[in-house]
Amino acid sequence: MTAPHPHGASRAKPSAERAARRLRTLARKWGYLVSTTAYLPYTPDEIEQELSILVGWLFEAVASDPQGVEEAAAAGGRLVELRCVGPESLRRSMEVLGKGLLREPELRGVAKLAERVVLVLGALSSGYSEALREDIQKRQEGLSRALLKVEQETRRKQVLTRAQFEEVFAGSATGVAITDLDGRVLRVNAALAKTLNRTPAELAARTLFEFVHPDDVDVLREGYADLLSGRLHRLRAGRRLVGRDGEPMWATFVAAVVRDAIGEAQQLITLVDDDTEVALLQRRLSHQALHDVLTGLPNRQFFGTRLENALREADQARGVTLFHLDLDGFSLITGGLGQDLGDKLLRGVAAKLKLVFEDENALIARLGGDEFGVVVQNGEDTPDVGSLVRRINHELAEPEYVDGTHGVALSASIGVVHRPPRDTAPAELLRASDLTLRRAQRAGNQWGLFDRELDRRDRHEFGLAASMAGAWENGDVEIVYRVLVDLAAEDEPAAIEARLRWTHPAEGELSHETCVRLAGETGLALPLGTWLLRTAAEHLTAAGIEVPLVVELGPHQAADPDLVGEVRAVLADTGLPPQRLRPGFPATTLLAETGDAVDNLKVLAEIGIPAEIHDFGAAGDVTFLADLPIRTVRIASSVVSRRSHPLVERSLASLIEVAHLAGAKVAVAGVETREQSAWWREHGADYASGPAFADLPDGLPSC
Repeated sequence: MTAPHPHGASRAKPSAERAARRLRTLARKWGYLVSTTAYLPYTPDEIEQELSILVGWLFEAVASDPQGVEEAAAAGGRLVELRCVGPESLRRSMEVLGKGLLREPELRGVAKLAERVVLVLGALSSGYSEALREDIQKRQEGLSRALLKVEQETRRKQVLTRAQFEEVFAGSATGVAITDLDGRVLRVNAALAKTLNRTPAELAARTLFEFVHPDDVDVLREGYADLLSGRLHRLRAGRRLVGRDGEPMWATFVAAVVRDAIGEAQQLITLVDDDTEVALLQRRLSHQALHDVLTGLPNRQFFGTRLENALREADQARGVTLFHLDLDGFSLITGGLGQDLGDKLLRGVAAKLKLVFEDENALIARLGGDEFGVVVQNGEDTPDVGSLVRRINHELAEPEYVDGTHGVALSASIGVVHRPPRDTAPAELLRASDLTLRRAQRAGNQWGLFDRELDRRDRHEFGLAASMAGAWENGDVEIVYRVLVDLAAEDEPAAIEARLRWTHPAEGELSHETCVRLAGETGLALPLGTWLLRTAAEHLTAAGIEVPLVVELGPHQAADPDLVGEVRAVLADTGLPPQRLRPGFPATTLLAETGDAVDNLKVLAEIGIPAEIHDFGAAGDVTFLADLPIRTVRIASSVVSRRSHPLVERSLASLIEVAHLAGAKVAVAGVETREQSAWWREHGADYASGPAFADLPDGLPSC
């Protein structure tokens, strides 16, 4: 950054090194004073170096003959180049240089020193001023060019922005209105005119509020007032427009304030989207989401919502009544006559239910499949529950000729919850009605009324069934054994029976019968039954026990088409001989119409596996003994428990005699004492099990 000498070559230095040091001291002082008057983008050493050169030029200008004013003027220009252009920079420079040059010992011999110093400083000032003027002029020219460029760019952008706005305004499918602050229309595009079924000229000079539905005008005005006051930055609201034909149209308004450069509101711009078709579609979709497509009735979701309202709005003294219907044998109808006919029947059921409850404040819904729900807000003239149930089934019993040839009549099982508490949750109420319906179906009744105690019992039972799978996985469900003794052979073990036991943390030990019943409720019957069969076979084989293994089959397992395959696999994997396995078939499964259990029993007999019949005598039919290869029958526990009754005792004698005539042995379970054992021996029983015979082979847990 060091400047060259203005003449291109250096002149003679002061003769003495001492003079050079004084000049550097002067330059340092000059640099310090100048740096306090302007910002200099250099370090102090760089400033001192530059100013030392300029001091040398000035020293030579004073000392030279003729006097070198050109060096002084060049030094002034160099000060401007170094940006020493603060308001006080030149004055401070003149002061420090004037004093310094006049006091310089090497210049004391120069004639007319003061005049020379004044001339040199004048030349310095002149060079400084000229250079500063040129610099300012150059900067102004650059600024003018920049301002001109900015102005041109701004105009170009304004033209482009205006063109873009016009294109969007004219071509937008969304309606656009520019209004004054009172809502008077200044401009509208073709889309808004089309939405309102008017021409842009017809809309000009009218207020936008004239085309808004009267019920929505005040709310829209309040929104615009909030915009103008600054409480809202942008207004977005759904409102109704009114077209030329007077029909309301749903639209979405999006409005904002157009302000000038100082922030004053000048206009309002409003975008208007015609949502009429969207609103219709939304209502249609909402209806479809809350109504059954086939019957047009409310669906379960809508019904649950309305249940809550019905409970809250009903008369406190009379309350509501909930009817939960399940069509009887409907799957047989669809299976035999087809799904299309079934759909027609469901539509007919919906119409008949509307007829039954047309005089009541009632809501009818299709809850799913062939289930319907009706909630009635009871009034003074509402019939009693029994009358309404009879009306329902009377209407359903009227044959409906859905295809011109088949007259199909229906009936329904009905669960009724009458006057539930007002604070009952809808989901809880529906669950109660469903449990009541299922309880009526299990009992073979046409309808049932909600009973709190029975409901509590059923829920408890279902809760146990739901938790059984987890208990089995955790090892709480285990296999125990009981011995079956031969009553004619001094109570010698004749077989070992495997049974289930569930040790529940709250309920205690749950019996085999309870486990089988609960497993049948949740689809656990087949895997649990297979596990019982396989594990028991493994235990007996490992323990080296030679007596037969008795395994009582549940109803689902006895009729399972894969039962024979499962038994074959167990025998093959465990090595248990076929003649030592005695599966027990419930008598009721052998009487079923499908005959799957009978087929399984016959096939097992063919491969050398002797089967038993359990619950013998409870089904009311013993004729199948003549047709099935039965080796043993077990008297039903319901008969055993009442053996001392004279009529039951005579029936027992007949059962035992029939079994013996068929070539089968007779077994009884639940024998608790030796006296009972003797009683059964006297009455012809062959085998017995129960607490009276507790001894088991080592290694097997007892019941």
